[in-house]
Amino acid sequence: MPRAERREQILDAATRAFARTGYAATGLDDVAAEAGVTHVILYRHFASKGELYRAVLDRACTRLADTVGTDDFDDTSLPALIRAAAADPDGFRLLFRHAAREPEFRDVIDTIRSGSTDVTHRHLADAIPEGPWRDWAARIVPTFTLEAVIAWLDLGQPDPDRAAERIGRAIHGVIQAAHTD
Repeated sequence: MPRAERREQILDAATRAFARTGYAATGLDDVAAEAGVTHVILYRHFASKGELYRAVLDRACTRLADTVGTDDFDDTSLPALIRAAAADPDGFRLLFRHAAREPEFRDVIDTIRSGSTDVTHRHLADAIPEGPWRDWAARIVPTFTLEAVIAWLDLGQPDPDRAAERIGRAIHGVIQAAHTD
């Protein structure tokens, strides 16, 4: 098998294995078995479990950024986020459930959350006056959105054609709650 193809096979298997039990509870034996390769093959591509996990997270980030974007949100962003999560549920869960719990890899999710908060803060400028309630909403909206999508995945992706609309209505509720009189 060509090197690039083998690497993708290993990354796919590692994504599945790590998504099942997280970084700490998943050994390289688990990944090798999932990929159907030997440890020798695994170590030809990745020097350590940490390097492999980082590669899995980086790939999930790249896929997410390619689908959703990183600099701005618009009416297509939430449906794109849901499509990205549905296309790679294990990668999505790794980013937003498992990596957030792993101190060594928390920087990945912190970067995503910080960027999402900044973009949300800019978008809320027209809707909510500057101050603590806009800051609150800018932090809550991305957090709520990610948790809502993970819950949607965990429940079997119900009503996929209307999921974005339903989550969007809840997001608008958060924004309404942040309005000051």
